[in-house]
Amino acid sequence: MFLNCSNHASKNWNIRQREVAEKWGEIIDYPFPVVPANADETEVKKIAEDVMKDILEMKPSVIMCQGEFTLTYLLVTGFLYHGIKVVAACSERKTEECILQDGSVEKKTIFEFIKFRDYIV
Repeated sequence: MFLNCSNHASKNWNIRQREVAEKWGEIIDYPFPVVPANADETEVKKIAEDVMKDILEMKPSVIMCQGEFTLTYLLVTGFLYHGIKVVAACSERKTEECILQDGSVEKKTIFEFIKFRDYIV
């Protein structure tokens, strides 16, 4: 199983990203939890413990973990400690600017998936 622990639902991934992820098995989405900005370190650690418990019970082969930085750090180090491969999606950012009739500028950003990169210690 390829567990997608992020707020980027796999149904919205491009075909190439899905195909690469599916090499590890079925893609299962696990929404990355909301971390309140005013949460202290103890609260973030509790969220991490709850998520770790849920995900470890699912026994994934690989986890893509991307979200709020401090929680991501705790999760990634925890998953690696348990011997689970953890990856991040690597994309090229392509930005286009258009000048509208009223003179304002509209930006459009497209992220083109390139590969998954392992988190390593």
